[in-house]
Amino acid sequence: MSHIAQADAPELPWIAEGEALPCPDRAWGANAPAPGLLAAGADLSAARLLEAYSQGIFPWFSEGQPVLWWSPDPRMVLMTSQFRLHRSLRKSLQRWTLTPGFELCFDRDFPQVIRQCAASARHGQKGTWIVPQMVEAYEALHQKGWAHSSEVWHQGHLVAGLYFVNLGQAVFGESMFTTITDGSKMALANLVSACLQNGVHAIDCQQNTGHLASLGAQEMPRSHFLAEVQQALDGPAIDWRSQTLNWQTLQSLKGCQ
Repeated sequence: MSHIAQADAPELPWIAEGEALPCPDRAWGANAPAPGLLAAGADLSAARLLEAYSQGIFPWFSEGQPVLWWSPDPRMVLMTSQFRLHRSLRKSLQRWTLTPGFELCFDRDFPQVIRQCAASARHGQKGTWIVPQMVEAYEALHQKGWAHSSEVWHQGHLVAGLYFVNLGQAVFGESMFTTITDGSKMALANLVSACLQNGVHAIDCQQNTGHLASLGAQEMPRSHFLAEVQQALDGPAIDWRSQTLNWQTLQSLKGCQ
């Protein structure tokens, strides 16, 4: 993440402990040095994270920076019914699910998933935004039942996964990693399958990337995204550990090619 302190930047609110985050519509606009940047502070507690996600706000910062809070407009969102199960991914899933010792599951080892995500090299990036402070914060959130992981295992080894935040039926994707071909895509397919079976309509992807777009994610106006979040917050809780991949659900998608 580039340095955001510039002379021509708009004023950035500093949020003290116990002080509420600003409304998302106060985030910096498209012409600002860091579009979507909303506020800065030092509090990354579970309570603060829950406050943020319930308003479609997320933290993203680099080592040496304060906690930076973001609410981009537009927002990258994967509508679960629009997930693209490309032929190559379908073949990978079919091949791997017949492989002895292969498993798709949730929440078996959240700490290892987030640490693997932090350690994964990112194209065009130096270092990681998943700094130790973030790892500690999301592990605490996981222990309280709000952060989860979709995992791919082979012969007792974690080979791919992603982690996400879930409030009611609102699902916010965070980061993924893989050590095998199509591994992170299989972890996402596992999450999409569970979402479809539980009536979850959207997965927040935060920012636009070509990888996410190829899987069916699209940009959505922030106002529409926030309306989706508010409606989903009141949905029933999901028992992630009991979820399994449902082939019939995935293959019924329009994006199955």
